[in-house]
Amino acid sequence: MLEHDALSATREAYDTAAPMYAQQFRDALHDRPLDRAILSAFAEVVGASGDGRVADLGCGPGYITAYLDELGLAAFGVDTSSAMIELARQAYPGLRFDVGSMAALNIADGVLGGVLSRWSIIHTPPQELPVILAEFHRVLAPGGHLLVGFSASDDPSHPTQVFDHTVALAYRWSPDHLAAMLREAGLAEVARMVREPQPTDRRQFQEIHLLARKAEAGAA
Repeated sequence: MLEHDALSATREAYDTAAPMYAQQFRDALHDRPLDRAILSAFAEVVGASGDGRVADLGCGPGYITAYLDELGLAAFGVDTSSAMIELARQAYPGLRFDVGSMAALNIADGVLGGVLSRWSIIHTPPQELPVILAEFHRVLAPGGHLLVGFSASDDPSHPTQVFDHTVALAYRWSPDHLAAMLREAGLAEVARMVREPQPTDRRQFQEIHLLARKAEAGAA
């Protein structure tokens, strides 16, 4: 299990920021039709290939988990911040939320139809990301799907770039580099969505969603 100073600092920072974060982002999907579209597509492919069980990893205050539930998925949330989980449980008492680490999930092998990682890998030091991607692969059923969202780096020749996230140290990723890491973890890219920054966005970064799939059992 990865328990490094950087991750501990991130957890503590999000515990402190949890009430502000929940207030600021509770309606974040309202004016993001493209984000809603990719989440709907994710829900459709997961529902078509299995029983619809999905883990929202790095769920924060739970609003995306609740949205997945509205889309018909059996969604539950996991976050390293106990303060975030407490807010999620208060806001959505009918859903399941657990405190946990993406690097050592308390989830059995091969039981999920989908994993959502929406801006939850951005605080992971690059050298530690393969462990987390391996966990995503482990908990997915054969044919299951992963949807990962992140901010893109500006220079494709640099796999990652540090940026000034409000809460804690964070990293942007080259989409092609991250797609290659997914392949190495046994998750083949199916599609990607690129959202260009809007003039009013505080950070002028591309936002990326990569949809990947775990191979069927026995597939080459």
